[in-house]
Amino acid sequence: MPGFVDKPEPIRVPGLTHLHTGKVRDLYRTESGDLVMVASDRVSAFDWVLATPIPEKGKILTRLSLWWFDQLADLTAHHVIGTEPPSGAPDDWAGRTMICRPLSMIPVEAVARGYLTGSGLVEYERDRTVCGLALPEGLVDGSELPGPIFTPATKAAVGDHDENVSYEEVARQVGSETATQLRQATLSLYGRARDIARERGIVLADTKFEFGRVPGAAAGDPLILADEVLTPDSSRFWRADEWRPGRPQKPYDKQYIRDWLTSGAARWDRASDTPPPPLPTDVVAQTRARYEEAYRLLTGTDWS
Repeated sequence: MPGFVDKPEPIRVPGLTHLHTGKVRDLYRTESGDLVMVASDRVSAFDWVLATPIPEKGKILTRLSLWWFDQLADLTAHHVIGTEPPSGAPDDWAGRTMICRPLSMIPVEAVARGYLTGSGLVEYERDRTVCGLALPEGLVDGSELPGPIFTPATKAAVGDHDENVSYEEVARQVGSETATQLRQATLSLYGRARDIARERGIVLADTKFEFGRVPGAAAGDPLILADEVLTPDSSRFWRADEWRPGRPQKPYDKQYIRDWLTSGAARWDRASDTPPPPLPTDVVAQTRARYEEAYRLLTGTDWS
């Protein structure tokens, strides 16, 4: 069963309780109950967390998330309350740490799609639907949809696939009121982010958000935006000037890694239980360059 090629031992810090090691982030709790999220340089592909890190990836993701939280703050409150690593933390935590208020998380990946690709394209080619939503004939890989759609997924453990589900299934799991809030918030945030990205020469094809509520809140109380937002790990970014439906787009994400792993150069059988091989130096460098370029184009500042 896929998972970590080489799962790291959690770093122990006085005053912090280690809660979870995810694909990219490590989660801790402070003695006062706040959460400490630390973005590593790990990268995942095909449900494997690879043995080869992408240098400074965690810092790029963190700084880009913080930038996006600022752009979206008038639409939805977020969970970040600080960025200073706790006393006693390793020096390397600087720039990759977010201190967050604890939330009761909604167990749904809130996905917005403005363009047809990925798992949505697979379903469309089979049924002319995405998450049960009917779409018009004639769409191809990379087509812009008539309007953005909410296509939720269930959250999966490390090594498992997220599974696309219908809106009706989300309403059954979390209640109709919360499902309505999720859809409205997701499409509102996507619309704002899509327009910002477009102004900067990037197509935001799709993205996922995670939401929670203050513990003890009732259904219908405000949702709070959590986790990371609008990074190359949680979104598909394409170059706007090279976007052409019907062919692969130039991505600003880890697609470069996926392409290498499925090429003959990797000599790896994705269908086997054998872990993926280490990434070559040029693949690491090209992947990092794409993360840095996405950061530069979106924020207007060079990565340094």
